[in-house]
Amino acid sequence: GLLIGTYIMLVKKGGKKHKFWGNLYFISMLLAALVAFPMSYLHPNYFLFVIAIFTCYMLLTGKRYINKTALTPVSPIDWALSIGMLLAANFGIVLLVFGVISLLFVLKDYNNFTGKSKIKNYGLTTHLQRMIGSYIASATAFLVVNNTILPQALAWLLPTVILVPLIFKWSKKYQVLSKVLVK
Repeated sequence: GLLIGTYIMLVKKGGKKHKFWGNLYFISMLLAALVAFPMSYLHPNYFLFVIAIFTCYMLLTGKRYINKTALTPVSPIDWALSIGMLLAANFGIVLLVFGVISLLFVLKDYNNFTGKSKIKNYGLTTHLQRMIGSYIASATAFLVVNNTILPQALAWLLPTVILVPLIFKWSKKYQVLSKVLVK
């Protein structure tokens, strides 16, 4: 999944290759996240459990947002995913950052679902943010678990430091502000 995700970030967005490999990324990462749930129970690991929740939410909402527009009705599934993340956002002191980020995503969902988004094509930009966010969560988990060289704090922060600027750059490139804001 991480190799496919890296490739997707390098190919032209929206093309046939992006869509094909994006679907493969979605399936492989969702499968990995779902397998993490029983693994976190069998080999008690709270970190793995939290990453699995976060990754599932980012993947599922990222996939659902690609087809959303201001005119698209919000389904009960959309609300359920957002409320589920709201309830799960209490990850504890150790993973407070995931909790805060999760709550910010839930707030964004609420604004999008209730027509308060300032971005006309919020479906595209939110898709981009969520899919890269799922990649960041998985890359962080991979580095933290397999790292033997980097300082631990760097392993935790490196994917975020590298990829969040790309999220901002691409979001700005693709976003279309609503006419109310253009005045």
